[in-house]
Amino acid sequence: MKSLVTGGAGFIGSHLVDRLMSIGYSVTVVDNLSSGCLENVKGWIGDSRFKFVRGDLKKRGKWIGEFKGVDVVFHYAANPEVRVSVTDPRIHFEENLQATFNVLEACRNFKIPYFVFASTSTVYGDAERIPTPEDYTPLKPVSVYGAVKLSCETFIQTYSRLYGLKSLILRYANVVGARSKHGVLVDFVEKLRSNPKRLEILGDGLQRKSYLHVEEAVDATLKALDYTFNSDGFEEVFNVGSEDWITVREVADIVVEAMGLKNVEYVYKPATSDGRGWLGDVKLMLLDVNKLKRATGWRPRLNSREAMKLAIKDYRKE
Repeated sequence: MKSLVTGGAGFIGSHLVDRLMSIGYSVTVVDNLSSGCLENVKGWIGDSRFKFVRGDLKKRGKWIGEFKGVDVVFHYAANPEVRVSVTDPRIHFEENLQATFNVLEACRNFKIPYFVFASTSTVYGDAERIPTPEDYTPLKPVSVYGAVKLSCETFIQTYSRLYGLKSLILRYANVVGARSKHGVLVDFVEKLRSNPKRLEILGDGLQRKSYLHVEEAVDATLKALDYTFNSDGFEEVFNVGSEDWITVREVADIVVEAMGLKNVEYVYKPATSDGRGWLGDVKLMLLDVNKLKRATGWRPRLNSREAMKLAIKDYRKE
């Protein structure tokens, strides 16, 4: 199989590249290295099945030619910073929606048969049904990031109907692990390295969310892809997450314990009257992953607490 991974030098993308290479795929990575890092894929440079192309998906360029002859495109390039989407919406419009349109056009022009998209739990917004299933409505994102990802989903599904592009949309929970450069874990570790006696926590600490280790996210991705290869449908959406949730305060406790610290003062900084960490922060998030379990047999091995503990070990090794 010949694959192309946009954002393949990024967090989830590079782990996906590792797995694809290890099972025999030919992999081309297209990445502008704005948030990714060549270090993440350097182990494959020089392998005859691997190719790295530096390209900006926001603009049409030579990278488009790399789509010729590709069997499956994994579109994982995106700006992942939800907070940035609130303060500077144009960044997410260009780096997420504009880039996705350009990638879809490349897929259409080269008649790519399969397309996998990294979406997000934020498309649900403040869901009233928890755990939240894929058919939950109405979808009301509370951040520009979530709105743009939902717009990308609509574009992808429309291309599936019009042009026969078989699409797989994966709505990930909070993914943690090695190579991550943002998120609550990274924020807490860096703050505590700077001041091991005091930890500023965005929000009231009662935000409750689900966390999934990146290796399990990749497991689920490939299981869902195998299902898509053998499915008659042209559009599929799956939630990907753990089956429990923990509070941000609990995450802080896990990080403090892992770093061997004691008597750390927690200072809470809610950005809204209901205790969110920032405008656009989803306060409660837990995905229903039963559809994925039934279809593929995949199930998370780690709960949120275990995933976070393993991710801290990963991060501190780095």
